[in-house]
Amino acid sequence: MIGRFLKKEEIQKEDVGWGTLMWLSSPTLNQAKSILIVEVEINPGGGHSFHTHPNQEEMIYVLDGQVEQWLEGEKRILGVGETVFVPANTVHASFNSTSRKIRLLATLSPVIGPTGYEIVDVSEQAPWSKLRID
Repeated sequence: MIGRFLKKEEIQKEDVGWGTLMWLSSPTLNQAKSILIVEVEINPGGGHSFHTHPNQEEMIYVLDGQVEQWLEGEKRILGVGETVFVPANTVHASFNSTSRKIRLLATLSPVIGPTGYEIVDVSEQAPWSKLRID
């Protein structure tokens, strides 16, 4: 495969309860070997709770709205055009504390496994389970 054009209607969408993932680059979509890209919509009050990607770095870019972004124990509110770099195996989380959907672009590298994505949920473990109490 030389490459692949992707039409809007071909984007793979996944409802994850707290929002929607739109896969733009992955091994199953375009045979990517080094880069995974996903557009993330987080519903009001929703969030991608504390987790790590043991062998993947991640860059999160805010496309629309404001995200409550955690990096280890530090919380920041990021707006449009702002980013956070997450080193491999670093605990992080993204929440929407606003009344409208927010959109992020997440890029992870390298691709891991057949789906390209590895994740370890640590939201039930201390200290992450006590950092953000709603």
